[in-house]
Formats: sequence, structure tokens, C-alpha cells
Amino acid sequence: MDFDLNEELRLVRDTAGRFAAEEIAPTLEEEERKGEFRAERVAKMGALGFFSCGLPEEFGGSGMGLLASVLMAEEIAKVSASWRLPFNMQNLGPALTVNKFGTAEQKKKYIPGWVAGTSLGFFAMTEAGTGSDVAGMKTYALDRGGHWEVHGGKMWISQAQVGDAGLLYALTDRTAGAKGMTAFIIEPKKMAGCSSRPIETKLGLHCAPTGEFSFDGMRVPKENVLGHPGEGFRVCMWQLNQTRLGCAAGALGVAGAALDLAVKYANERVQFGKPIASHQLVQGQIADMAVRHQAAQLLVYKAAWLKDQGKPSQYETSAAKYAASEAAVHAAGECMKIYGSYGFSSEYPVERLFRDSKSLQVVEGTSNIQKLIISGMALGLTPNRE
Repeated sequence: MDFDLNEELRLVRDTAGRFAAEEIAPTLEEEERKGEFRAERVAKMGALGFFSCGLPEEFGGSGMGLLASVLMAEEIAKVSASWRLPFNMQNLGPALTVNKFGTAEQKKKYIPGWVAGTSLGFFAMTEAGTGSDVAGMKTYALDRGGHWEVHGGKMWISQAQVGDAGLLYALTDRTAGAKGMTAFIIEPKKMAGCSSRPIETKLGLHCAPTGEFSFDGMRVPKENVLGHPGEGFRVCMWQLNQTRLGCAAGALGVAGAALDLAVKYANERVQFGKPIASHQLVQGQIADMAVRHQAAQLLVYKAAWLKDQGKPSQYETSAAKYAASEAAVHAAGECMKIYGSYGFSSEYPVERLFRDSKSLQVVEGTSNIQKLIISGMALGLTPNRE
């Protein structure tokens, strides 16, 4: 096994690191206070090829694999977990899924805008009463002959209130459970009967817009069905197996940032006449953070490598997402302890890392859901899928 990154991968990683340091970090504190999202920054990221991985060149793809996407998302998340979200909203979610299941016309119409960052993407599956139980959703679509008519609502949708085009999952047969779900490509700003509003009461990710959709007879053209009617659950599960990789990469960034801050502060802070890094209990905290981060990193990189080889990866992706999100929460918590009272202060980035880390245990399938997936495959009850 070769654990070294080639020159091309090191280049994209370093490019993302510079972008985060030069384009995000200088104004991040102010943006966090205001809860500000800058659409033009998404376009800048798109222009640098951040959302091009895993996609054909004819649609703006770079020909690079998902390991490159992981490395870039990790670097961005070290500075801001909020700005890791566009990797999922543009590339790993809508673009990859439409490239997998879409028609030639759908690919040509939608993927280039998502890749360029000029069309803001999203995917809508979660509802007020439906989170982990995706098949229990209530939003439905009626076949009106020339179009589908959508009723219901979605919430906790990243980029809902700013989204230009994205994926919607709804029931087209309410008696068939998961087999009655269909995936659609929607354009909420252009389709009558769709409204959105922001969700502003969030613990973290203040620069990542989150909102909800309401559908009151939204008309969706027949050609906007993604895949086939009734195939939506399969599409949704495939998509989640890709977006979970992005969450795992973001978790690596958060954990790595917390570890770096903890090491720096432990070497600088003096108590009892010596740096606190000299105290064994603090050394134990640092060691635990480092080991969990290293282990998660290997799992995430392996999951990305498997995807790039076209091999089944659901088992490894869920393991990576679970391990990395738990490592991020642990690292942020330990970093806060090492900082003491300063860790509790919003003047230091530790507090933001702590808040942002908690989202990673929830999004794209909770840690409990990842345990169910992992155990099911480990026990031989379900196969490992693409």
C-alpha cells in the first residue's frame, strides 16, 4: 500500500489550504457574527475546480477522483466547517447523482452550473417528522398528465433559501413505502407553488444557509424526474453514500484544527511554572486526539480511494463518517478543556469548532444510523454497495 499523495493531489490540497487562509479566514469572524453567506465565494471555489471531482470533462469535470475532493474539503473545514458544505451541495450531492442517474439532457442542463458554483445546489429529503426514516416522508407528488404536482414540505435543507437547482425526494405512490419514492430535479425560484424561508436558530454552521421548503401544488415537468418513478429511494441511498464522504472530510478538518490549536496552546500556556504540555494528563489528551484523528483520516481516505476504483464502499464510507464525526466532537471538546475558560469564550475559534462539530453527528445520517449500516454489513445481513 502506498500512503503517499502524488504531486497532483498535493497541489489541489495546498490550493484549497491557501484559499481558506486567504479568502475565508480574514473575514470569517465578522461573517460568523452576522451569519453571512457569500454566493460569490462559491463561484470562486467553482472556478478553482473545487466541485469538479468525479465528473466528466464535458460537464466541467476535472477528471480527478473523490480523494481530491476529500483533501480540499478537509483543508477548507480546518478554517470553516460552514464552507465545507458547498462540496456536498454542488458536487457530491446533486452533480454526482445527476451524472449517475440523469438523462443526457439533465446532465447538460444542470451539472455545469453546479460545478462552476454559479448555480447553487441542494438536496431535500428531511422533513419535520422524518429524519433517519427517509421512507417515512410525507411530501408527495401527483401525476397530472403533463407534469407532477408536489405538496408538503422539507426542513433542515442546506442552501434551501438560496438554491437555484437541486434534488427533491417525494412519494409518487403513498401506499408503496420506499418503493413509492421518486427523485426530482427542481428549480425553486422558477417553479410556482414553492416557497422557502431560512432557519436561523442554529447552534453552529452560521455561514452555511439552512432553510425549509413549502410545496403548495408546485408544478414539476415530467422531464425533471431523475431516474424513474419509484426509483427515488435507491437514488437517495446512493447519493447519501457520496455526501457522507464529504461530511467525513469536513469532520477531519474540524478534528485537525482542534488538534493543532490544542498543541499550540499547550506549548504556550504556563501553569505551575511550566507549559501545560509538560503535564501528563494534558499529554494524554493530546495523544488521544491525535490517534483518533489519524485513524479517522485513514478510514476517510480509504473510502474515497474505493470510490475512485469503482469498488463497493458503503461499509467503508459509513465507518469513515462515524469515526470522523465522533473524532471531531471529541477533539473539539478536549481542545476546549485544554483552553480552559478561554475555550468557553467566543473570542477564540475553539468555541466555534465545538459548536460546528456537533452537526457532524447528525447530518447525512446520524451516528446511530451509521452504526446500523456498519453492523448490518459486518454481520452479513446486507451487502456492501457502491
